[in-house]
Amino acid sequence: MYWAVLLVSAVLEAVWATALSQGSYVLFVIAATLSMVGLSVGMKRIPVGTAYAVWVGTGAALTVAWAMITGEETVSVWKIVFLTGIIACVIGLKFLKSGVDGPPLVGGAGAVPELEPGAVGGTVAGGVETSS
Repeated sequence: MYWAVLLVSAVLEAVWATALSQGSYVLFVIAATLSMVGLSVGMKRIPVGTAYAVWVGTGAALTVAWAMITGEETVSVWKIVFLTGIIACVIGLKFLKSGVDGPPLVGGAGAVPELEPGAVGGTVAGGVETSS
């Protein structure tokens, strides 16, 4: 349910962006408000970084796609390729399970250990090389 609400709010992001560009301020305010509420609901169960990336990516891709459909923006193969890439990344985030990305990069079990002072070359505490 949270993913569905997030995707609807992303569609509303495309609506408010398009409404803003066309000077339809009443539609802009309504769509922007509902879009933010939907984003907030989605963030209750979807990690904030993932939810925001999905919301922005989907909204941006839909905004560009709509502009190309209506003729406000030129259509090109590269635009379609890159927009497809954004949507593919959003789908990937949806199916990425918690814990499959491996160990953390900093700190915690499995992280790269820090070197002790003097462990490499002729260094001393503080990292200053000595000439031996």
